[in-house]
Amino acid sequence: MIDESTGNRILSILNAGATAREGLWCILDGARDESIYGKVETVRRRQCCLYSGTLPWQLQVTAPYLVELYDDAFTRDLVHAAWGNSWGIFFRSESSMAVLRKHLRTFLRVVDQRGRRLIFRYYDPRVMRVYLPTCLPVELDAVFGPIRCFLIESEEADSVLRFERNRDRLQSATVPVAAAGSTV
Repeated sequence: MIDESTGNRILSILNAGATAREGLWCILDGARDESIYGKVETVRRRQCCLYSGTLPWQLQVTAPYLVELYDDAFTRDLVHAAWGNSWGIFFRSESSMAVLRKHLRTFLRVVDQRGRRLIFRYYDPRVMRVYLPTCLPVELDAVFGPIRCFLIESEEADSVLRFERNRDRLQSATVPVAAAGSTV
């Protein structure tokens, strides 16, 4: 868990450069911590499961959840608990929850070179920060879709990694979490 000052700095970075119409979103990976499911259940109207159908309890608890974030206590508490624990990824988009859910569900399953269907846990920051820089232009178009930028904790959680698509290229920036002269 991070301190209040660091959490506020992270929130400031996550919101920096947002347009008036853009929302801040996250995908939380229920499999990372048993408390995630309880947290997303408290904001029922602002979240949806990326899996579909009637799920057994064990899968509901460990599933990925798309959550719309606002400037409120839930978001502050979430950032404080999640940052540095690989709970999920953040992103900015002007799209609705329904459009984002449809888009994000297309990446849940992939086919490997042998034709096997696998679950792709792209919403794990340890996966996404390695995966995005390897994408070809057509893959970037597919991954980003209605998403303007991805905001992901760095490996040491001391920075926010910002990934944006610029025409057919991926642009990335590293924004330190600690203010100049301080430590995380």
